[in-house]
Amino acid sequence: MRAFYCDHFVLPLPQEHRFPMEKYRLLRGRVEGFQNLTLSVPDAATDKALCRVHTQDYVKRVSTGALTRDEIRRIGFPWSSELVERSRRSVGGTIAAARVAHVEGAAANLAGGTHHAYPDRGEGFCVFNDVAVAIREMQAHHAVTRCAVLDLDVHQGNGNAAIFANDPDVFTLSVHGESNYPFKKEESDFDVALQDGAGDDMFLEAVRTGVARALSPAPDLVFYVAGADPFRGDKLGRLDVSKAALGERDSLVIDACVSANLPLVVVMAGGYAEEVADTVDIHAATVRAAIEATYRPTSTGVHAG
Repeated sequence: MRAFYCDHFVLPLPQEHRFPMEKYRLLRGRVEGFQNLTLSVPDAATDKALCRVHTQDYVKRVSTGALTRDEIRRIGFPWSSELVERSRRSVGGTIAAARVAHVEGAAANLAGGTHHAYPDRGEGFCVFNDVAVAIREMQAHHAVTRCAVLDLDVHQGNGNAAIFANDPDVFTLSVHGESNYPFKKEESDFDVALQDGAGDDMFLEAVRTGVARALSPAPDLVFYVAGADPFRGDKLGRLDVSKAALGERDSLVIDACVSANLPLVVVMAGGYAEEVADTVDIHAATVRAAIEATYRPTSTGVHAG
């Protein structure tokens, strides 16, 4: 299986900043020894690709450092040329993973999942919306028509919901914390809002129900937003979900796609555990599950990979 990374395009942050940027470097270090995994650096997303989703004005102002103070505050990162390059590479990783998955059956971006970005603004540590850009890029090149976004991050994928609100060819699922960020929710095609402390059983039942809805009828390409932040040790999570249940979540999604021969793109999304090693554990387990399912023997041989 192919996975794309861009952690060496470093985004400089103040020492006290709460975003765990080091998780990407640590994740690559954890998975680079996995059997049947090939790591690659993606190209940066072009203006043309970004403007399939984002307004030209927004892309230009991000690129030239012309965002307002309020826009920068909403994103949560200080502006820098490194921010621009890192954001473009992160989107490029999901575009590349989508192209590979369409041909080979599965691929991953060791970043991505920036689901809070809207066409004209960024929010919540999200500058550009990588999944939305990748979907529009694949559609523009007539590679796919119908896509599904399985957003299982603890925060609602409000940007994805807004972007695809009137698009019958893209199904958006979001299983998230009801009282968590963003505090003004958008309307996905199927939302499951869970109360704080929901726990393993309630979370997994929501995943089962949501995935079944999202994959019927079968899409041409599936994007799995595999946030690590439902974890009970996550500072921003509050859903009280165990690592074991997050592993079951991965299996539910990946097995459903593999058994139906649906190409799958996995992106990492959020993770803010008290111990960054816990976030890395969860993300790495998702990658491993995708590899193992992709290479699982079948009656006709081996799944694509």
